[in-house]
Amino acid sequence: MLSERRTRILTDTTFALALFRRQIAASFAQRRAFCTAVGAMLVNDLMLLVTWWVLLDRFGQVRGWRLDDMFCLYAVATGGVGLCVILFGGVQDLSRKIHDGELDALLTQPKNVLLQALASRTQPSGWGDLSASVVLFVASGVVTWSRLPALVLALGCSALTFAACAVVVHSLAFWVDRMHGLARSLWDFTLTFSLYPPALFGGPLRLVLFTLLPAFWAAYVPVELIREPTVSTLALLLAGTTAYTAFAGWLFRRGLRRYTSGSRFTAAL
Repeated sequence: MLSERRTRILTDTTFALALFRRQIAASFAQRRAFCTAVGAMLVNDLMLLVTWWVLLDRFGQVRGWRLDDMFCLYAVATGGVGLCVILFGGVQDLSRKIHDGELDALLTQPKNVLLQALASRTQPSGWGDLSASVVLFVASGVVTWSRLPALVLALGCSALTFAACAVVVHSLAFWVDRMHGLARSLWDFTLTFSLYPPALFGGPLRLVLFTLLPAFWAAYVPVELIREPTVSTLALLLAGTTAYTAFAGWLFRRGLRRYTSGSRFTAAL
């Protein structure tokens, strides 16, 4: 049993790497569209900081968060989202695929269904998010050789958490009809809350940011790892990312048992 599980993990990893190479190559296939998407997203991400820039330049800090801290927070959030949509661009259409029965073709393949659905497409605009992330990391002053491993790990965990969050909200389509619009909104809310200092939230909303909309794991903990790399923060980030990703995979597999789109018939008139 352990040997079969190890073989399946190795097979899925090899398959994922092949898909990622294909997606990265596909991003550069249409260079004019690629450059337009990247440029537009880069400008959009940097413009989002203007309000905080003006506010913190005037008041210095907001509950202990200074301008360089906000640069780091935005860098993690935009970089995580960028990496997510580059490698898992199909995640934002997952609920539509469930509703329209597009998982049928994937179920006939011997590969992981969820992995195929997520990596079925890429979004070139994600490179704009990554470019903005690099600029903001440099502006924050946290980029040093000693912090580089923590920075790379933080971005990877952020991307996985954003992808897992999308899987969770889109998997609700197995139980609730026409979830696409709401799922996209919930994922956007997660990103939006990830761009605000966690000190601004409390009570029930803070609980939501730890669970359903995991901004805590997607941005706040990765930022802490970059700012003050410690073993406890590293363990917290890895545990949170692993747990939430595992939950997303479990929820999708549970929903897949209810999937009945393959039995639909359409009468031609």
